[in-house]
Amino acid sequence: MAPTGTVGAPVRRLTVLYDAECSLCTHVRDWLLRQPLLVPMELVPAASEEARRRFPGLDHGACLEEVTAVGDAGQVYRGAAAWVVVLWALRDHRRLAHRLSTPAGARLARGAALAAAQWRRAGQWGGGSYRRADGWVYDPRLGWTYSPPGCGDGACPTR
Repeated sequence: MAPTGTVGAPVRRLTVLYDAECSLCTHVRDWLLRQPLLVPMELVPAASEEARRRFPGLDHGACLEEVTAVGDAGQVYRGAAAWVVVLWALRDHRRLAHRLSTPAGARLARGAALAAAQWRRAGQWGGGSYRRADGWVYDPRLGWTYSPPGCGDGACPTR
């Protein structure tokens, strides 16, 4: 997916939104924190209070489904494009990012993003549904749904 937002603006800073309850996502987050950077990068849990405050116009449910990177000028990259721009921001991986930005490389990047998504479904959840503490539920057959915490049985606490 091509970036959305300010087209042609240089990226001087990135914010990467990731699923903080996914073991693969947190492993990649930890790896990114150890990498030398060419572009400053912040890692923020997707759909968190901070993410919602900083990026109110984003579809935060979609950010839980696939990695999302946001540039300082409002550029939004999702899925394979997000992986490429994140690699581009790393000193030791910029050359790889340039290769993955070609038409042939984009197919490889998309395949890697799909493989990671498949691992998340099969590896972490065993193919079944996965419930997050904040009320989001992922089912491989249905996708993401939201059920507010404490309301699963229809008896929601009153405020």
